[in-house]
Amino acid sequence: MILERREINIWEIIPRMAADIVTVHATMLLAFAISAIYQTYGEPASVSYEVLASFRQYYIHWFLALSPLFSVVFYLNGIYTHVRYYPDWEKWKRFVASVFLSSAFFLAANMLLVPARNPLGRSVILLFAPLAAGGLVGTRLIKELLVGKEREEFRAGSKKAEPGPVLVVGGAGYIGCHFVQRLLEEGKRVRILDNAVYGLDPIQSLLSHPRLEYQNGDCRNIQDIVKSIRGVSSVVHLAAIVGDPACEIDRKTTVEINYAAIRLMVEVAKGYGIERFLFASSCSVYGATDEFMDENSKVEPISLYAETKVASERALLQAAGSDFHPVIMRFATVFGLSARPRFDLVVNLLTARARQEGTITIYNGEQWRPFIHVKDLAEAMILFLSAPLSGVSRQVFNVGDNRMNHTLGDVAEVIRDVFPKTHVEYIENSDRRNYRVNFDKIENRVGFQSSKSLVDGVLEIKAAFDSCRIDSYKEGRFSNLLHLKEAGTPENKSRLDSELMAAFGGEHIRRALQDAPNISFARAKAAASG
Repeated sequence: MILERREINIWEIIPRMAADIVTVHATMLLAFAISAIYQTYGEPASVSYEVLASFRQYYIHWFLALSPLFSVVFYLNGIYTHVRYYPDWEKWKRFVASVFLSSAFFLAANMLLVPARNPLGRSVILLFAPLAAGGLVGTRLIKELLVGKEREEFRAGSKKAEPGPVLVVGGAGYIGCHFVQRLLEEGKRVRILDNAVYGLDPIQSLLSHPRLEYQNGDCRNIQDIVKSIRGVSSVVHLAAIVGDPACEIDRKTTVEINYAAIRLMVEVAKGYGIERFLFASSCSVYGATDEFMDENSKVEPISLYAETKVASERALLQAAGSDFHPVIMRFATVFGLSARPRFDLVVNLLTARARQEGTITIYNGEQWRPFIHVKDLAEAMILFLSAPLSGVSRQVFNVGDNRMNHTLGDVAEVIRDVFPKTHVEYIENSDRRNYRVNFDKIENRVGFQSSKSLVDGVLEIKAAFDSCRIDSYKEGRFSNLLHLKEAGTPENKSRLDSELMAAFGGEHIRRALQDAPNISFARAKAAASG
């Protein structure tokens, strides 16, 4: 288990360790007292002295050396460090498991090490183990009753001060539609800000939900932002032009939506006192590398999409303060079926081609990608919303699972297992994106692990085709690139919007204009036909 040096504060750990050690020794003395009373009841004083001497020998020679096993197991399981940032239920699960694990290690050590000629030691520890488990859990429960009540009162006060819904910017998109559904299932109130550029079909069944508000609006428009953000409790920002090819259609609009609009929204959020701001970034910020990348690794964006994500991350972290707590989420490569299917994502696209055409092409099969199912992504964001701010504020998280790092060749083999007759063609090209990502931090801080594998994603897409829920993956609505080519990138509502975006986009927009013409595909097509 990997911990960052800055996460460990020895002066916070020592009192917790000391309290647990005192509890362990107190329960051992209690176990001895109970055992001694039982063994010496009605016996002469000489027997009592013999039992006491035997216990003293065991206590000094063995127990003092073995008792730190509890603290060691607790530390290795993060009880004194990152587990305190977990949601309450996850924290208690980890703690109870650690108590039983440490008790098992202690019993095993006694059975192996303590000489058989000291029978008292073995008889006492059989009583000690359940008492120690009860004592350690009990002291935590008492602490929760004393301190937790005060914390709950504080949380209740916070809820009264911020009773509003969670604002999901881009809530009608591929990820957003499923995340909104999960928030509603969790009993949250939700407000969506989305310009419905890809339509409202993904959330159509949710629009009548009593806890859902939908606002059609542009994240670049100051009036839409103010209207949507007023009264919310937290913000989850998912809106973006996603994908390298889609971002190249209109570089100026890409920078406006993926960077300048975020800076504008941050200023409005801070003005309204919004504390928690979750931002969807991408693991593509790591670029092309053979290293195993973690959150402290150097970012090397090699596309406009990745550049806008890096710039937005920096802007958010610079804006952080005592009343504004950004959380940067670097998503792994997403796959799987949602209410807004996408077939411009590698796993989904290859699965669709295998199902409908029987042939798939793998470019640079040895390259690595981290993957995450869209439903797992929603679960991770739920955890970020419920985690204590002290554990996630101003932090960058890779969002995924170490088990989900795969080569593109691995993806091909998974698909061929589901569609055995698929012909796989391997080709090398100039796409040098290659990265494996370390996801220890998200597991340590909020307890996240993926529940869905590549096979799960492939099978559910196959089922969607088999049941005729999807006819053809080639429809424009299933691809960001094709849809934006057909419909054009969204225009600013007003001249004021353009000026605000120019002000907040700054050098990034100027650089985008230098690299490529400021003409959207739709406008270029109209000019050519005219």
